[in-house]
Amino acid sequence: MKHRIVVLGAGYAGAYAAGTLARRLSPADTEITVVNAEPDFVQRLRLHQLAAGQEIEAPHLADVFAGTGIRLRLARVTAVDPERQVVAVADADGGGELGYDTLLYALGSRVADHGVPGVAEHAFHVTSRPAALRLREHLDGLGKRDGGGSVLVVGDGLTGIETATEIAESRPGLSVSLVARGELGAPLSTGARRHLRRACDRLGITVLEHTSVEAVEAMGVRCADGTTLASDATVWTAGFAVDPIAAAAGLEVTGDGRIVVDRTMRSLSHPNVYAAGDSAHTIGDNGRPLPMSCASAGFTGLQAVKAIVGSLTGGKTANVKLGYPGNHISLGRRDGILQMVDGEAQAKPKYVAGRNAARIKAAILKMSLWTTSHPTFGLPQRKRHLAAASPA
Repeated sequence: MKHRIVVLGAGYAGAYAAGTLARRLSPADTEITVVNAEPDFVQRLRLHQLAAGQEIEAPHLADVFAGTGIRLRLARVTAVDPERQVVAVADADGGGELGYDTLLYALGSRVADHGVPGVAEHAFHVTSRPAALRLREHLDGLGKRDGGGSVLVVGDGLTGIETATEIAESRPGLSVSLVARGELGAPLSTGARRHLRRACDRLGITVLEHTSVEAVEAMGVRCADGTTLASDATVWTAGFAVDPIAAAAGLEVTGDGRIVVDRTMRSLSHPNVYAAGDSAHTIGDNGRPLPMSCASAGFTGLQAVKAIVGSLTGGKTANVKLGYPGNHISLGRRDGILQMVDGEAQAKPKYVAGRNAARIKAAILKMSLWTTSHPTFGLPQRKRHLAAASPA
């Protein structure tokens, strides 16, 4: 009987991991199924561009996995039962259950409201393709009004900075403000912070520092000091959260719901469950938890693959370097910042800014798209396995 591997999620971690597993494992011995709610691969790193009005590629997952032997199940994961080793899913046909022998949990993350009232009802976000398109449609409507409209981006992390600068550059008729809890770009080096501030000034972005939002309303936000900020579109970019499915399944999780794993991405509580990407609480080589990021998704996904392949083939599991290379921030299409970090993930004085940084960021995005769109890298091994397994 074939060993059943089920991969939950086809984002940066899941799609890459599934393809690599297909490339390294024989189809005569293993059966790989990927479960994903959306039919297309979502370039989450570029959803702020989609919201701003640009077109970005969204490869069909059916095409991505064609010829790999990977089974694609378009469905929403509703529950995991690690004792029975099944995953419950819902789809247009009503759903059902999928059994597994090894589970790779890579469901990613979603917007975090941090308990702030009104976020779900009144705020936009860019953590999913439908959400980005909803914001885009709303911005289109504002652009048709006399005098345009006002956009308030709450949160000055990488997503907030990229969203504010992209909208300001793509839609100059709108008034854009960026709300920061502390100093703008606080994690960056002094020089990078100065470049970021110049970019905001150039794009006409109003930066509101040391401002905490305690409620989102229909036409603006209410701040902790009692002041209100008017807005025709409030975009919430104040962090990410994971789905409660892992916690509800009884897997050992952190306080924020991420699966606690060992150095090989194996669940500490359930050894036939692995986690990768934003869903995993991973301790990096510097002793600190890896941040939710595309880079972390790549490192943790590859480590999980090595562990699963080693477990199934009896080979030794090699350790993948678990580090954080730095911050890659786009500031519109012609500007950016690459902030180098040290071994403790703290900003170094060295950084790259301007057009060169924008070109490097574009190259990183292109490479990320290619690796996920070609998850088996041309299938040299898988093709041989398939040829050997196919009847004459």
